[in-house]
Amino acid sequence: MERKLFSKDFLLVVTGQIISLFGNATVRFALPLYLLNQTGSSALYGAVTACAFIPAILLSPVGGIVADRVNKRNIMVALDFFTAAVITVFSLLMGGVNLVLLMTVTMMLLYGIAGAYQPSVQASIPALVSQDRFMEANSIIGSISSIASLLGPALGGVLYSAWGLKPVLWICVACFFFSAVMELFIRIPSPKQDFGGGIWRMVKEDFSGSVHFIRREQPLVWKLVLVLCGINLFLSSMIIVGLPYMITEVLGLDEALYGFAQGALAAGGLAGGVFAGIFARKLAIGKAGKLLIAGAGCMFPVGIGGYFISSAMAVYTVITVCCFLAMVFATVFSVQVMSFIQAQTPLELVGKVIALVLTVSMCAQPLGNALYGVLFEICQGQEFMVILLGGAVSLGIALRAGNLFRELSE
Repeated sequence: MERKLFSKDFLLVVTGQIISLFGNATVRFALPLYLLNQTGSSALYGAVTACAFIPAILLSPVGGIVADRVNKRNIMVALDFFTAAVITVFSLLMGGVNLVLLMTVTMMLLYGIAGAYQPSVQASIPALVSQDRFMEANSIIGSISSIASLLGPALGGVLYSAWGLKPVLWICVACFFFSAVMELFIRIPSPKQDFGGGIWRMVKEDFSGSVHFIRREQPLVWKLVLVLCGINLFLSSMIIVGLPYMITEVLGLDEALYGFAQGALAAGGLAGGVFAGIFARKLAIGKAGKLLIAGAGCMFPVGIGGYFISSAMAVYTVITVCCFLAMVFATVFSVQVMSFIQAQTPLELVGKVIALVLTVSMCAQPLGNALYGVLFEICQGQEFMVILLGGAVSLGIALRAGNLFRELSE
């Protein structure tokens, strides 16, 4: 019997995601901002947020392995309750312990939870939705994430400036608590698997199994993972590092305008998710390479405009529009790739395979951030050349990957 896309259980997953991701986006905006305001140190700010990224990479594959062994609903419920507890403890300890230490531990826990949480959500989709509806389901989940990224920091910024950090934190605690309570009513089919041999043996065997599946049974998927690494290394990292640097340092514009540009990125993700949902049946994996080409191409107007447009606001407008468009293309591409992997992977492997894909591709992100941080520092006065270079390398990767996507569609 075909499972409906908008079944009660899928709607509960979606509703829980709306509440949980809103709280997550808000707290991950407010905590680093509070640290920056209290210390005034951008170096300290960067160090703490860098530390926070490490557990997200390490726990993502663990989350996938657990998602294939334990009921996915129980994982989501437990992690939402645990997140509420972490924020509560932080609120109670504020002012009583060293802020930097407290912030570092809290941020590492929050990012680690997020890394372990998302594979359970992605792995629940094949259990709740029929295969021909994967694209629509993934676009809905992606759109929710984009809406949370758009509204969470905006509302969090208003509340933070008006009443300070603690009210924001208590709102986030309420979000995670209500999300966990709602998720208790989800019913996700969970095939029983053997836990014999101990947790570490299970982790090793399951991780090896997912690597074997990608490299031996689906070698084209492994090549796809390498393409994702290249795009994260040269394109995504350039946007993450370059956007705040170009707007606030090179153009000398107000931080509020940087906030609007970040909002444009989130709006692009939302638009891309909606587009993917509407045109899901027409978005074959064979066309994914064109989306990468379009996304990389968005960087060229930014680089060229920086040389030939004298008005800082005009250049800012070009940057914002191009980042919006690049995010539209990137989101549609991500939905296509995730849906393809879900369709090509056995149900009992899908959680850890998705986690492995996310982990390997995420590993390129900090390397790219470091690379562009050095490049922008060395090439002061020629920053737009760095953007052109990054766009050119990304375009080369996209063009090279065209044959891969055509093979995947066969």
